[in-house]
Amino acid sequence: MPDEVKSEGGLLIHADGRVELADTAEISKSPMYNHDLAPVAVSARNWSTYNYIALWFAMSACIPTYMMSSGLIASGMNAMQAIITILLGNTVVLVPILLNSHPGTKYGIPFPVFARAAYGTIGSNLPALMRALVACGWFGIQAWIGGQAFDTMFKAINPAWHTALGGPVGGYMVSEWVSFALFWGLNIFIVYRGMDLLKKVEGFAAPFVLFMTAALFIWAINQAHGTGDLLHAADKFATFGEFLKVFVPSLTAMIGFWATLSLNMPDFTRFGHSQKEQTIGQVIALPTAMAVFSTMGVVITSCAVIIYPTAKMSELWDPVKLIGRFTDPTVVVIAMFTVALATLSVNVAANVVSPANDFANAFPRYISFKTGGLITGIVGLLMQPWRLIADPSGYIFVWLQGYSGGLGAIAGVLIADYWLIRRTKLNLADLYLLEGEYKYGGGWNFRAVVATAVGCLCAWVGAFVPALKTFYDYGWFVGFGVALVVYYALQKGARQHSPK
Repeated sequence: MPDEVKSEGGLLIHADGRVELADTAEISKSPMYNHDLAPVAVSARNWSTYNYIALWFAMSACIPTYMMSSGLIASGMNAMQAIITILLGNTVVLVPILLNSHPGTKYGIPFPVFARAAYGTIGSNLPALMRALVACGWFGIQAWIGGQAFDTMFKAINPAWHTALGGPVGGYMVSEWVSFALFWGLNIFIVYRGMDLLKKVEGFAAPFVLFMTAALFIWAINQAHGTGDLLHAADKFATFGEFLKVFVPSLTAMIGFWATLSLNMPDFTRFGHSQKEQTIGQVIALPTAMAVFSTMGVVITSCAVIIYPTAKMSELWDPVKLIGRFTDPTVVVIAMFTVALATLSVNVAANVVSPANDFANAFPRYISFKTGGLITGIVGLLMQPWRLIADPSGYIFVWLQGYSGGLGAIAGVLIADYWLIRRTKLNLADLYLLEGEYKYGGGWNFRAVVATAVGCLCAWVGAFVPALKTFYDYGWFVGFGVALVVYYALQKGARQHSPK
């Protein structure tokens, strides 16, 4: 049955609730518009349930997910507690992800354009650039991991590779820096080819990486003649209170892992064929993929302790270093190609698409999606990712936990505005106009800025005031809840006092 469409106020409203502009001539002249930020036509919204399942499996199948349990186990948890914490954290963050996915599919708009409704046409740069900065850090981390995989693969092909280009510079061999540069460049190449190539990469990477990780999983169990002792080891907590002291900040960190995507999922759902398809795909894939890959990481490491009894635990938790111990060059090359593909798929999807759009939002007439992607890559380099990932405990409890509070505050404002204030109704054309409904005061909705600032302050104050450390431990929840309530109260108050 053909899709029924009705015309209303310059909009084409489809029977399933998706909306598009009947004519984009007016908004295309605006300085707030460029082709990459434009609303996607309904005819071009063709991502299916499989595409979203593939996207999340491809993004989850990365080294940080594989190693996620290691930091939790090192902090005292047993394997089961670590896996449950990961599963719970990803189930919690799924809620804001789905809530913020809705406007993407309904209106075909990316995250920074969606943020204009709450923050203003100019003020949207605040949440967009906050999100972009985190993504740049993640881009650098993943690019460094991918470069390490390339380096190991090249060494398997040619053992002389490691020293062929010279000795260490800055603590790493020149060959490692070159491998990093090559992987970095491959990421930028995909960005320059656009979202269609990304869709193909994600669709191929998800099943391939899952299959190869399963193969490593089976090999490890076979070589160790079982799953090893790590799965059965007891936790290190004498009391439930001691467990909670680690569990709460760990849960916050797990939520922080995908707190980035809880904001910018519209960058992907704008291509969704329907609300039902994108929702089902995400509900099936996110918690499942994260639990599966982190569990595989625990089991493979547990087996590796038996297979390589003299190796350091830090080497056994890192699949790049673990696979580097294999003696068959063909096996190493295939395995490292898998690691590189997994890292590439998550990096471009999770850490380039959003900041590329975010930087484009700041200067729509001057920065395209491609230029924004290049800026992301350069900033990621300047953040020195080899330092960010050097300390696993700092990575989880400082990096992830720290930024989760700030992103939680932004999510609180966006959800309060879209679901509680506007009841999912946006003026699509005005999102692209300087003098439209979302102009507020000079392009800024300062009530959104105040709510975000208060949310961030409450989430971060515990990092500096020991008596309030609990606020920091619950950073994402605190930032989200405080910002949502403050924004709702300020916005409702402003509407009640506005002239009728």
